[in-house]
Amino acid sequence: MNWKTTIVICTVILLLAASVISVIHLTEPKAQRTSASKRTAMLIEVTQGERGTFQPEILVTGTVRPEKEIILSPRVSGEIVTVSESFTPGGFVEEGEVLLQIDPSDYEVILLQRKSELLQASAELELELGRQDLALKDYKELEGTISSEYKSLVLRAPQLNTARSRVEAAEAAVRRAELDLERTRIRAPFSAHIINRQANKGSQVSPGEALGKLVGVKHYWVEAAVPVSSLRWIDFSEGRDTSGSGAQIRNRAGWPEDSFREGSVHHLIGELENQTRLARVLLTVADPLSHEPESAGLPPLMIGSFVEARIAGIPLQDVTRINRDYVRKDDTIWINEDGVLKIRDLEVVFRDDEFAYIREGLSATDQVIMTNLATVFDGAALRLAESTP
Repeated sequence: MNWKTTIVICTVILLLAASVISVIHLTEPKAQRTSASKRTAMLIEVTQGERGTFQPEILVTGTVRPEKEIILSPRVSGEIVTVSESFTPGGFVEEGEVLLQIDPSDYEVILLQRKSELLQASAELELELGRQDLALKDYKELEGTISSEYKSLVLRAPQLNTARSRVEAAEAAVRRAELDLERTRIRAPFSAHIINRQANKGSQVSPGEALGKLVGVKHYWVEAAVPVSSLRWIDFSEGRDTSGSGAQIRNRAGWPEDSFREGSVHHLIGELENQTRLARVLLTVADPLSHEPESAGLPPLMIGSFVEARIAGIPLQDVTRINRDYVRKDDTIWINEDGVLKIRDLEVVFRDDEFAYIREGLSATDQVIMTNLATVFDGAALRLAESTP
C-alpha cells in the first residue's frame, strides 16, 4: 500500500469520528434549574400573660448592721472587783443589769465626808438664823437712827446668804458623791448582746477606757443598695409605729434554701453610693438573734454578713404580668395571630427579677411567643408545637 492510500484511509476515519461527536453533542439531555429549598412555617411555643393587680418584688442585696452599738466605758476610776457571768462574748444582758463593779470603798468614804460637811453647813445656817432674830430686835430699837442703806448690814443679810450658799454647795457635793458611788456599778444601757470584753476582775480602769462592745438585740438593720429607678415603688416608713414595705431577708451562703427572716423598710438614706450610684435603704428586722420565744427556730442574723432581700413593692393595678424573658429588644413582644407573627410595642411599667408588668400593648388573651427565632419580621408564618405549656 502506497502512501496515497494511507492518507485517504486516515482522512475517512477522522471524518467519521467528527460526525459521531457532533451527533452526540447535539442529542445530549439539558439540565433544568429547580428550587432547592422550600419555605416552611416556623415552629413555636406560646404562653399567655395575666391581667390584674400585682405586687412586684424588688431584689436587692445588703449588709447587716446593728441598730444600737456602743463601746462600754466607766465614768469613774478604780479597780474592778466583780464581773457578771453574763458579761462574756456571746452573752445576753438585760437593760439595767450590773455588768461590772468598781471598788466602791473610796467613794463611800467620800460620801460620808460630804454628808458631814452638809451637816456642818446646815448647823451654821441655823446659828445664822438665830443671829438674824437678835439683829432684827437691835434694828427695831435703833430704827430712825440708822440709814436705810445700812439696813442689810445690820440685819446680817450677807452672812445669811453666805450660810445658805454653803448649805447648797454641801448638798451638791453630797449628790455628786452619791452619783460617783452609783457609777461604780456599770450597767447595761439597753438589752444587749456582748460582742467582746476588754476588762476583767482586778483591772484598773479610768473614765473613757473601753471595757467591751455591746449591740442591741431588739432590732438589726440591713443596709441595702437599691436602684434609684425602683425607689418610687417602695413604701418608706416614717417611724417605728408605722411599717413600710415588707421584706424577706435570706442568707444564701449560710442558711437553708427555704429559710428567711421577715423585715420591713425603715428609712431611705439620703446619699448615693460613690461607686455604684445606687440609693441606700435601711431595712429593720426584729429580734435578729432569735432570742425571744416567738422567733425560736429562725436563723439568726450576723453583723457584717452579706444578705439578699426581696422588698414587696407598691401594688400595680390593671397591668399584664409576663415573664420578663419574653419582652424583646426595645420593649417589644412577639405575638402569634392566627399563625402569623406580629411585633408589638409595649408600655412596660416595671420589671422585677422574674416578671415584666405591662400597662399597654398586651392583653391576657394574646399568644406570646416563647421560642427564640432566628428570623423575625411582621407576617412570618408560624405553626404551634404539639404540646405547649
